[in-house]
Amino acid sequence: MDPKIDRRLQQVKQIIVVLSGKGGVGKSSVAAQLALSLSYKPTDPNSERAHVGILDLDLTGPSIPRMLGLDGAPVHQSTDGWVPVYTDASKCLAVMSVGFLLRSKDDSVVWRGPKKQGMIRQFLGDVRWGALDYLVIDTPPGTSDEHIAMMEAIAPYNPIAVLVTTPQAVALNDNLRSLDFTRKVQLPVVGLIENMSGYVCPHCDECTNVWGKGGGESLAEREHLPFLGRIPIDPELVRVLDDAKAEHADVAQQTDSTQSNKGTSLSYQTILRYRSSRTFPLFQQITAKIVERISEMHTNSTTQAE
Repeated sequence: MDPKIDRRLQQVKQIIVVLSGKGGVGKSSVAAQLALSLSYKPTDPNSERAHVGILDLDLTGPSIPRMLGLDGAPVHQSTDGWVPVYTDASKCLAVMSVGFLLRSKDDSVVWRGPKKQGMIRQFLGDVRWGALDYLVIDTPPGTSDEHIAMMEAIAPYNPIAVLVTTPQAVALNDNLRSLDFTRKVQLPVVGLIENMSGYVCPHCDECTNVWGKGGGESLAEREHLPFLGRIPIDPELVRVLDDAKAEHADVAQQTDSTQSNKGTSLSYQTILRYRSSRTFPLFQQITAKIVERISEMHTNSTTQAE
């Protein structure tokens, strides 16, 4: 066990890994929505909002900064490690991505396996997350060096996984490989989300099942997984995520770690627009199911320990 990683992750109550067997299923958007939804939700009715971190481990295709309106935001080095980028002054949502470390958002990341593994360990050991209720990890599609390096580091901290698919047969088949991976590394899966499940007309709100319907639920039933819900294609959400780009001038003013912790006004506006979208209430329901499953697992674990 790496003492640097242990020092950081001991402060995290629950790690949630977002997986998909295939690219293009909207895994990163699901990870971003899950982090936003969790940070909006109190850990219990009498407490403040949950503190959430989102770690973008899609090293060659980082998209979390763009989705949260944080493109170009700086990462600062403190005496206690890297300071994550916060979406707003509440500091309820902290973000770290290799996208923050590139000179230009158009730069490519061309690294071999050992370099990727080193970067993942550095993210887990050097980022000053502080005390978190949840750490959401967005992973690359499929199963790769990144997944193995991640699991080697986080396995002692009882992580769980959420699978993301679309209704098409090819995506469903690829998710079987991701499911096989979770079983081989003993990563519990709390459920499956069917993303892009139909298209919501922006004028009449009617949902058309462009790529069929029910494939994700059938897969979950067949593999004895909880089905967490369906997320349709929402044009308003697409616009929110596409428009979430901070101008360099906005983030260049954040000259020290104190200022960077305030996030950007553009990121804050992105979050407000997301919460007013049709998708937000649906994802709140999914989030409630995930939190309930986590609570059940913790209760069962405590009972077995006794």
